[in-house]
Amino acid sequence: MRILFVEPPKDFWFVMGEYLPPPVGILALAAYLESKNDKLDIEVLDCQAERLDWDGMRSRIESFRPDVVCPSGLATCNAYAVVRTVETAKKADPRIVTVVGGQHFTATAEDSLQAYPEIDVVVRGEGEETLSELVRTLSDRKPLTSVKGISFRHDGRVIHNPDRPLIENLDDLPFLGYHFVAKNMRRYHFTMMAGPEAGYAIIEGARGCTHRCTFCSQWKHWNGTWRFKSAKRIADEMEYCYREYGSTFLWLTDDNFGLGVRTEDLCDEITKKGIADDITWFVQARCDDIVSHEDMVPKMRKAGNLWMLLGVERHDQESLDSFRKGMKPSDSKLAIDLLKKNDIFSQGMFIIGERKDSHESIRQLQRFAADIDPDMSIFTVLTPFPGTELYDTARQNGWIEDTNWADYDMIHAIMPTERLSRKEVQEELYDTYRQYYGSLRRRISGVFAPNLLKRRTYRYLAGQALLQSLRDLF
Repeated sequence: MRILFVEPPKDFWFVMGEYLPPPVGILALAAYLESKNDKLDIEVLDCQAERLDWDGMRSRIESFRPDVVCPSGLATCNAYAVVRTVETAKKADPRIVTVVGGQHFTATAEDSLQAYPEIDVVVRGEGEETLSELVRTLSDRKPLTSVKGISFRHDGRVIHNPDRPLIENLDDLPFLGYHFVAKNMRRYHFTMMAGPEAGYAIIEGARGCTHRCTFCSQWKHWNGTWRFKSAKRIADEMEYCYREYGSTFLWLTDDNFGLGVRTEDLCDEITKKGIADDITWFVQARCDDIVSHEDMVPKMRKAGNLWMLLGVERHDQESLDSFRKGMKPSDSKLAIDLLKKNDIFSQGMFIIGERKDSHESIRQLQRFAADIDPDMSIFTVLTPFPGTELYDTARQNGWIEDTNWADYDMIHAIMPTERLSRKEVQEELYDTYRQYYGSLRRRISGVFAPNLLKRRTYRYLAGQALLQSLRDLF
């Protein structure tokens, strides 16, 4: 049986500048399928890395002649690219079985199967074991009713099979299948973070989160659990990517890295392998975690962690409580100061468009961001992603004014607030960036900052038309 995984042509999030990430989701699935059945003919087609347009993608599908096509379904804003991929596959050969998955299609399985006849199967939730069993069932020409974790059509109606239990030990999973895209490895890059020449790889250290933020789809997707790989397993994969492919910038893609004993063990493992001075690794962490594990920060810096993304979100306790964030505004300032003290680049994430937001509350957020002063700030619009509590609440109350999935990218305003129209929210996002990065003092201090990453980032940002791109959204 021939299985084709596809990263389709799509637009990337311009706020982060020029970058090309490896298609982690389908690399994980391809590696798992290969580990379970070496008789399968598996190929990963990354249209981004290979610079293929939609016609080029169709030609590759036709030449490979797959039995099953599985497009990458990373985010809601890419949903239409996934649908176009399966439509293209069906035009190439109607007998191809098309399989989609990921958080968006898990949350919208019923609606997606009803709206898009080109989708044959939705893999819900964790995909490795489900896809493996699905492929085996298709190969044996058995009915799909026995495959846990899938939704499909039968006799004109949508069938949702029972959920599949989560994998107990993530260490049992194979390394991500970078060998499937070995010829593209030097093309993966993140210019703003690591420069244009640094090899860029993504590594998964954990899945899920124990927190219950209302705007986040991650914790629901992983059944409210937080499962993590061992420190040794993570360090082994980091070393593999570095030594095998020359990847020196490594993003641990965990939605919540989680500081603690495992982090200390990871730092020790990286140091023992002798690669701490050769690599840079990047994580996403909670501010309160950093504050409560202050002693961990210098160890992370020594082991090569030079950049950290922080979910600051808001300036006021009321909003943080409404998000069920479980932290205090003061945690953000303390965390950022700790990172600066240890020469770790801090990237703060902020949200505007909270239900009670007004022009004045957003001015307060702007002042808060300037006061706590992360090395870099990313401002986003509160977005009701399918699968979140926010989405359910917003839909029930009729707040959603934009149902175009392509706009669910955190820079298009989807909802108004009680005091601002959707257009005003959009204008506030532009103004917030203009106020923050338009500051001459901030730009000069960034360009001449003692921190190497901050200097490089601000010099890169100086050449980007970020504000014009935001302005063009109106």
